Amino acid sequence: MHYKTLITILFLSSFLLLTPNSKAQVGFQELGTTASNVFFYYEDVDAASDFYQKVLGLRLVADYGFAKIIQVAPKSFITLVDHTRGMHQSDEPKTVAIALVTDQLDGWWQYLQSREIEMRSKEFTAKAGSAHDGFVAVDPEGYLLEFERFNEHAENVDFLPVLEQLDDLAAVANSGVPAELGFKATVVWFYYKDMARMQQFYEKEIGLRLIADQGWAKIYQIGPSGFFGLVDEQRGMHRFTQDKAVTLSFITADIEGWYESVSQNPAIEMRSGELSDTSRYRAFVAYDPEGYYLEWDWFKDTAENTSLNAVIDSVLP
Repeated sequence: MHYKTLITILFLSSFLLLTPNSKAQVGFQELGTTASNVFFYYEDVDAASDFYQKVLGLRLVADYGFAKIIQVAPKSFITLVDHTRGMHQSDEPKTVAIALVTDQLDGWWQYLQSREIEMRSKEFTAKAGSAHDGFVAVDPEGYLLEFERFNEHAENVDFLPVLEQLDDLAAVANSGVPAELGFKATVVWFYYKDMARMQQFYEKEIGLRLIADQGWAKIYQIGPSGFFGLVDEQRGMHRFTQDKAVTLSFITADIEGWYESVSQNPAIEMRSGELSDTSRYRAFVAYDPEGYYLEWDWFKDTAENTSLNAVIDSVLP
């Protein structure tokens, strides 16, 4: 067996569902996830969908009309939601950024200069010895998209070996995006006032493992190709806001186990009074201590979810 294949299998096994001895207070390491997702909220969800598909070359894997699920990396998604049907309004502060992790920063920069999109970064030059390089674009309704590469650096000693096991998800053919461009992972960034409190919450109550410590930003793994970053709002691209037009989603095969664990944890405030059961999915929602929405999802085997579940259930190369 090839070394990379063996490592990938061992890596994925940590996300497969195991039955814990006790559900209460059990967290991420025992219950696991199969993928990661983030919800963004729009006035014009169709225009947003066109942007992600036609400008960035990403694949639409589920279309519910009012919500469209876009695959960004091997097992990372963005769900675009019509704000009249979602949990947030489009005029709430977009206190979030998503890093699109790629090794082709120069290629993406050159390509994006040829498209009429808003750029927050006016220039891009990689810095020798930097832990990470990148630049920031803006989607049609103001969400920040950080094109980012993580480099050989002491900060990334635990992070890079995980990233190196992931292959880029190439742009969809005939999208107009050069075929060599793609993304291997995502990092969803949230912005906080009390970093010590939030670090304790996500590590102790949710069970996440710190994988990269940038000092004023902490990165955790939340899926095979999905990561989550806590950012000190005094140092990051956003300041703290009470309302936030974003929801972080953990996709899991053990939705019941997660619901029992989270709902029985007195340190976690629930938004959902019960486990929701719709024709497409089962889900519940909680809050973190500074007001971000956290959602857990399991998608049913329906015609609308065929492509989505094929990605979720696939084995990474």
